[in-house]
Amino acid sequence: MRTTFYSSILFMVFTFCVGCTSVNDAPPTKSTKPATSKTPVSTTSAKKETDSELPTSPTRTISQPTTQRQITPQNTNNKYSWTKNYDINQSLVNRIKPPTGYQRTVEKAGSFPDWLRHLPLKPVGSKVNLYNGSQKPNQGVHAAVIDLDVGKRDLQQCADAVMRVKAEYHYSKKDYQHIHFNYTSGDRVAFDDWRRGKKPIVKGSNVSFSSINSSTDNSYPNFKKYMNAIFNYAGTASLSKEMTSIPTKNMQIGDVFIQGGFPGHAVLVVDMAVHPATSKKIFMIAQSYMPAQDMHILKNLQNPSLSPWYDLDFGEVLHSPEWRFTKKDLKRFAN
Repeated sequence: MRTTFYSSILFMVFTFCVGCTSVNDAPPTKSTKPATSKTPVSTTSAKKETDSELPTSPTRTISQPTTQRQITPQNTNNKYSWTKNYDINQSLVNRIKPPTGYQRTVEKAGSFPDWLRHLPLKPVGSKVNLYNGSQKPNQGVHAAVIDLDVGKRDLQQCADAVMRVKAEYHYSKKDYQHIHFNYTSGDRVAFDDWRRGKKPIVKGSNVSFSSINSSTDNSYPNFKKYMNAIFNYAGTASLSKEMTSIPTKNMQIGDVFIQGGFPGHAVLVVDMAVHPATSKKIFMIAQSYMPAQDMHILKNLQNPSLSPWYDLDFGEVLHSPEWRFTKKDLKRFAN
């Protein structure tokens, strides 16, 4: 579908650059040749992996949960629909402990922050793989790999992975009415409609919808079809407009550092901890990237002794391994 709308996408990028057309006037497809951003670490094409040009940090072993505060692994009743073999011992919360003196923030059981904190991880030492099965050229930016399928197409990139886990959370709760995203055109596409047969029909830069039918399909394969449609026609440019800006001092698990653009980038806050004596907070971020690849926990290359955690007081610029964000880039989902 990306090839089908290639000519429309080139028109979208051109008009976006000259300032004559808004994003909502452009075709809804995701660009296959994004324009150069001012903020990425690398300035090469978004479809060309740039990791090999980045510095790597010293090898750091992810500690296992053997702290005094955590005698037994934390359990959960959360559901992760894509896996049939969820292992609580391989969850983020039980694999990566906070630094000495810090305690994880208190989160309500079953909430989105709690769900993210219990995401399953691949075994220690796992590589980040691209959608085509090959390894990401630079394996030095991740502290752990999230055990989440990436698909066989170059679709689940940065913002896509963020939307995927947000939608997966609501799907696991059968909270279908909260699964909705906007196409780049501005059209709202909801899974609650999709499962009842009301699906988007894209023709050029126009989006229409089929009628709701008498049958309902809540199945996971149908949910995945919905997500692939979202991946095709949504991205950082559309997602950033749906979200609300948040001061960094009010950061919560589930917030997103996002810069909308062609390309843009997004990383997801997946955990936080606080020092009870000083109230100092730290956080952890995860990403997919371009091309589509395994979602992974990012190292802190600026402060390896704190890695994979980041100081909430990071200054004006957040230096993630493959992108630079500002404090103003922190945003939150509306629901």
